[in-house]
Amino acid sequence: MELHDVWFVLIAVLWTGYFFLEGFDFGIGVLTKLLARNRTEKRVLINTIGPVWDGNEVWLLSAGGATFAAFPEWYATLFSGFYLPLLIILVCLIVRGVAFEYRAKRPEEQWQRNWENAIFWTSLLPAFLWGVAFGNIVRGVKIDQDFEYVGNLWDLLNPYAILGGLVTLSLFTFHGAVFAALKTLGDIRERARKLALGLGLVTAVLALAFLLWTQADNGDGKSLVALVVAVVALVAAIGANQLGREGWAFALSGLTIVAAVAMLFLSLFPNVMPSSLNEEWSLTVTNASSSPYTLKIMTWCAVIATPVVMLYQGWTYWVFRKRIGTQHIAEAAH
Repeated sequence: MELHDVWFVLIAVLWTGYFFLEGFDFGIGVLTKLLARNRTEKRVLINTIGPVWDGNEVWLLSAGGATFAAFPEWYATLFSGFYLPLLIILVCLIVRGVAFEYRAKRPEEQWQRNWENAIFWTSLLPAFLWGVAFGNIVRGVKIDQDFEYVGNLWDLLNPYAILGGLVTLSLFTFHGAVFAALKTLGDIRERARKLALGLGLVTAVLALAFLLWTQADNGDGKSLVALVVAVVALVAAIGANQLGREGWAFALSGLTIVAAVAMLFLSLFPNVMPSSLNEEWSLTVTNASSSPYTLKIMTWCAVIATPVVMLYQGWTYWVFRKRIGTQHIAEAAH
């Protein structure tokens, strides 16, 4: 296996880790409107991700940085062609981080309500737009012979990509509901489990349609295996949730995300950004990659740094592993 193939796999792993981890905290953000009945319950939901949401975003920074260094042509075409949706995602992530930190800085009800609304919308929009972006990457976009995107915004809003956005939004919200059931106590835990059932059924319908469409257009034997794993894991997650096995339900909903992202990258390889105008103008792991020497240096850096980051993040989750409920929220927090 060549180094550019290795880095394609590593970037796929980074995006998978990002969607697994950031997926449930996007879901929690959406659930502040769908699940929480009052300000105390919103505080409970926010506190379930309070110690970890910023660490989850490290995976996005790593994925973006690795793409820039390992496949500069891919990075340039992607960020120039998808400039507006990626800018919206970036602004949402910035506002979302500020909202988490500033919501409780003042006691006024209007102040807190405004930041709570910001958390909801800046969780919902990226959850949807990431699906739209990756749907277009797999489907192929208008790239010319100079490897430049020559389409427009409306070309990105095609039925396949919009379905992909609905899948990521529903899947992340389901993942978040399962996480909420795993991390909370009392009534909110029971309601999270009930809501997860409905979300899981909607997700199953949307995901099956999207993955079958992907398989029909770009799939092979390997992607078919990933499709089957994703569907079986999602059904098993719904079942585990109904049985009150929140740990298994969360692990299986995470496996659904892992298998679905794996299927997209398997369908994509050896392309990194197909051209819908001419197959010969597609960006591939070969023509979009950096020099072998650059990839070699990056590989050594990744071997050293990645275990450290993963150990630290794993330790963070272990420290903050206990459940919380409304009884843990002091009145002064409002």
